[in-house]
Amino acid sequence: MKHRRIPKRRAAVAGAGIAALVAAGVTLQTANASETPEASTPKTLSITAAGKLASTLAKDLGGDAAGTYYDAQTKNLVVNVLDQAAADAVEAAGAKARVVENSLAELKSARTTLKQDATIPGTAWVTDPATNKVVVTADRTVSKAELAKLDKVVDGLGSTVELKRSKGEFKPFIAGGDAITGGSGRCSLGFNVVKGGEPFFLTAGHCTESISTWSDSDGNEIGTNETSSFPDNDYGLVKYTAEVDHPSEVNLYNGSSQAISGAAEATVGMAVTRSGSTTQVHEGKVTGLDATVNYGNGDIVNGLIQTDVCAEPGDSGGSLFSGDKAVGLTSGGSGDCTSGGETFFQPVTEALSATGTEIG
Repeated sequence: MKHRRIPKRRAAVAGAGIAALVAAGVTLQTANASETPEASTPKTLSITAAGKLASTLAKDLGGDAAGTYYDAQTKNLVVNVLDQAAADAVEAAGAKARVVENSLAELKSARTTLKQDATIPGTAWVTDPATNKVVVTADRTVSKAELAKLDKVVDGLGSTVELKRSKGEFKPFIAGGDAITGGSGRCSLGFNVVKGGEPFFLTAGHCTESISTWSDSDGNEIGTNETSSFPDNDYGLVKYTAEVDHPSEVNLYNGSSQAISGAAEATVGMAVTRSGSTTQVHEGKVTGLDATVNYGNGDIVNGLIQTDVCAEPGDSGGSLFSGDKAVGLTSGGSGDCTSGGETFFQPVTEALSATGTEIG
């Protein structure tokens, strides 16, 4: 993908697991903001501890906080701030501080402008704390005229936005994992959940929008739709109608499975694993949060997790997890598992809250 440079300005981010995808393509992170002098050595933190510290610092710093991410190599929490006083507070708490140009309010305002003036099929944008910008990606279907329009909007937003191109195409994929099928479509079970003591499972909403009754890979009917949310969100809840085992596990495709004990919020830099029937198990990290993807035909999905994990048609609805914690449901991606690519996921915590279910 080509990088478009923009002038800077100064200013004051088994059982369960697998399935069909939706296309997407986004960006990898390259830090370009200045770091403050280190007043103390940052604490070595687990991703869980880093997430808790990030939440605490966000509340304490208020408008001086400008995004966080987890450095998996050093196991440090990195916190973007707007001035040296905030940097000192961050370092005193055990995190690594970076003084950056753009506030979260400015980045949010840029996203609002993009939504109003640049909602073009084949585009996506995400707030990237490592670059302290909103990164906009245009896929190969964006025409010259549409790209010129996008260019104009991005230019007007100055140093808060960066524009990139993707050789792939943002689109929904339907095919599957620990396969669940219906009609001519195939998706995958994401995570087994419980509601009112009864068993259900979560999968992608673009799957449940087109298929209402689900069977296993042998053709045995196992469930019917309870709730479906797509676009805007991308989750679906299916109620089991057959007496089948429904363990809280994810298929690892090596004769074993990963037990899932609960759900966790994604953190930029978090190491994650994806399981799907087409490409099986792949690993990577979270590269952005609150991504917006324009799949076309009016199908715009918001609030997605962006990762550098590869995926292909047949992986939609499948599991994204970190250790024993459920993190996301496969929504879409623009690459493949040969040449690489990026994939977006519906946050599991949002799906659980909206459907009144819990991991179980």
